[in-house]
Amino acid sequence: MVATATVERTASGVFGGVEPDAAWRDEVLRLAKERDAVILAHNYQLPEIQDIAHHTGDSLALSRIAAQSDAQTIIFCGVHFMAETAKILAPEKTVLIPDERAGCSLADSITGAQLREWKAQHPGAVVVSYVNTTAEVKAETDICCTSSNAVDVVRSIPADREVLFCPDQFLGAHVKRETGRENLHIWAGECHVHAGINGPELAERAAANPDADLFIHPECGCATSALYLSGEGIVPAEKVKILSTGDMITAARSTNARKVLVATEVGMLHQLRKAAPEIDFRAVNDRASCTYMKMITPAALLRCVRDGLDEVHVDLETARRAQGAVQRMIEIGQPGGGE
Repeated sequence: MVATATVERTASGVFGGVEPDAAWRDEVLRLAKERDAVILAHNYQLPEIQDIAHHTGDSLALSRIAAQSDAQTIIFCGVHFMAETAKILAPEKTVLIPDERAGCSLADSITGAQLREWKAQHPGAVVVSYVNTTAEVKAETDICCTSSNAVDVVRSIPADREVLFCPDQFLGAHVKRETGRENLHIWAGECHVHAGINGPELAERAAANPDADLFIHPECGCATSALYLSGEGIVPAEKVKILSTGDMITAARSTNARKVLVATEVGMLHQLRKAAPEIDFRAVNDRASCTYMKMITPAALLRCVRDGLDEVHVDLETARRAQGAVQRMIEIGQPGGGE
């Protein structure tokens, strides 16, 4: 019986000992109902986690669902900053993450103290932080952004104001390229998974699949290379699409391509294939898997919903300040797909 299953820590450090079968599914959903919990799963999660969730999507969309849900408990299957964002937008709810050790290399690339020091070096600058940041960093931020609205957020800032953009250097480069803004300073952070999807790899895959569309996440190290291939006519411009994870789903439903090369974390392929099963979606780099995302195993989810572990806390003052930065982002315009 799944109800008495022993959740064990495996040699790799994740929670194991549970098979994601029908009994597991029934037990998780039963316990979630008893706990008055809604299960949210990010697009990069394991397929079995995505399929059992009440809602699947990008982190900002899921956090909005968390805030609007009637459920008292939010079980966020993603990484820690995502669960924090849900807590910021729904401070009165209990927010659980199935494994509190599920971090994020991008969010960890800047701390609140580092941002405060950077701000001190540029007095009067406007701080724009990607949603993929900790609550502490959001609290030091003027306006948050997503990958789909980062350009619009920066354009909304008066041209004579310096802008500090953090933490993703590749998204920052994309914004600087699109806005032509010289007073935009970019923090040298990165997602180790997206940074590892490189230009030569993309060029090789594109050459081998000349009829394919390219769906490129702006966090990727290959985003500049994709635009170069387009600019040089090596790949038709209309085939190169720089997209957030949420916008990839929308594009999948509207493209006329029969094959799409996808440059982002490989978990995204599951939702894309569900959205457009007639299209052949292939990863530009099939090793682009986030170890942190994959820490949310079936055993971890069962442990979480059965035992109420692990709860995410954000102190009220930090949450208040961080919520202001998120709200200002929303007021500028609909952010579309989140990260």
